[in-house]
Amino acid sequence: MILILVVVAASIVVSSATAVLVPVGGSDLVRFGVLLGCSWLAIELTRHIERKREYWRSPTSGYIDTKSVWSFAAVIVLPPLLASLMVVLTYSLAWWRIKPHARPGLPHRWIFSCATVLCGTQAAVVVLAVGMASYPGAPGAASLEGLAEFGVIAAAGVLRWAINLGLVMVAIALSSPTARARDLFSNIGEQVLEAGALGLGLVTAAVVVNNPFVLPGVVVAMVALHRGLLVHQYQQASRFDAKTGLTTAKWWHEYADQALAQARSRGRTMGLLIVDLDHFKAINDTYGHPFGDRVLRSVATELLAEVRDEDACGRWGGEEFVVALPDVGDERNVLRVAERIRRRIQAVVLEPPGRDDAVSVTITASVGGTVFPAAGITTLDELVLAADTALYAAKNAGRNTVRMSAAGTPAMPQQRTRPQSAEPPTSAG
Repeated sequence: MILILVVVAASIVVSSATAVLVPVGGSDLVRFGVLLGCSWLAIELTRHIERKREYWRSPTSGYIDTKSVWSFAAVIVLPPLLASLMVVLTYSLAWWRIKPHARPGLPHRWIFSCATVLCGTQAAVVVLAVGMASYPGAPGAASLEGLAEFGVIAAAGVLRWAINLGLVMVAIALSSPTARARDLFSNIGEQVLEAGALGLGLVTAAVVVNNPFVLPGVVVAMVALHRGLLVHQYQQASRFDAKTGLTTAKWWHEYADQALAQARSRGRTMGLLIVDLDHFKAINDTYGHPFGDRVLRSVATELLAEVRDEDACGRWGGEEFVVALPDVGDERNVLRVAERIRRRIQAVVLEPPGRDDAVSVTITASVGGTVFPAAGITTLDELVLAADTALYAAKNAGRNTVRMSAAGTPAMPQQRTRPQSAEPPTSAG
């Protein structure tokens, strides 16, 4: 919350400071109205897509802001006061038409996002005011001067994007301290699409100055861009379990199968763990399914905090989780990881909501593990079966314990695996 207040205050200060750099003329108001009208039309045509994008959006990844097409065009061709007003109005309009229908709640995240864009916008204004002789306005004609102005605009766009993304990433990291770096930047490839939106903003700036009747073509391009983003977001959503944020069983199986193939071809090891929560059905029956979902999310957080970046955690089904540990070393290393996971889960203590008796629920788990290579194990299904057998042994031993598979001796030369002392380090995320 402190970061939000600081960034919002900074955006107000810097926007006020740049507002007096260039006076507002009559033609500026006309261009402002044209750009605002086009942005409103684009928001209306894509609001159903944006609602779905907002609903499926991961809370630990930056949002792709396609509204920058209009706000960046305003930065280039309009005085700073109107450029700032364009950012505020497009975000207000988008929140009014999209946010309450997607995820009802306070608009503080959208206010923060608007403030980060305003900060980036004012930095871009400074770059343009210093580097462009024709500011505000479109780049010059096809000449060396025009090429230089194009470079200035590109630099302003990159700076605007970097400031916005940097502030958003800091906010996400502070609000999700258990999130790992690969979670924060899981959609970094999509950020190229926002760069494309900035490029389209440059085109829009040139069009609004020279031939505003072409602007409907830009709106059509924006609709197509939004649909492409939604398809990619659906693909990402299908990879992750909605309740836990871990990979689905299908995607985990594909990753683990590839990891096993690499272990086999390179003469390395691979560990596999199956984690099963003890008495989870009783927890669900006693405290309700919403609390059970909270338990699953808490356990998933502990799993992700314990494993390395190259490991893979998935929800296997119900209250079962699976962990693939590529290049893990020998069985003792797998056992150490399993014990650390078991202790982490045992430390989870949750209080059911709506109870006056101060009841706390302690979560425990049984863990079965195995390691490849081992005699009689050549496929991933056989590796999973060995870990599952070990899990049943842990259950039969009284639960809240770890058992390793009794598979035979390694089927590959021991010297080709990682040394026994190479225990995977504990990762904080």
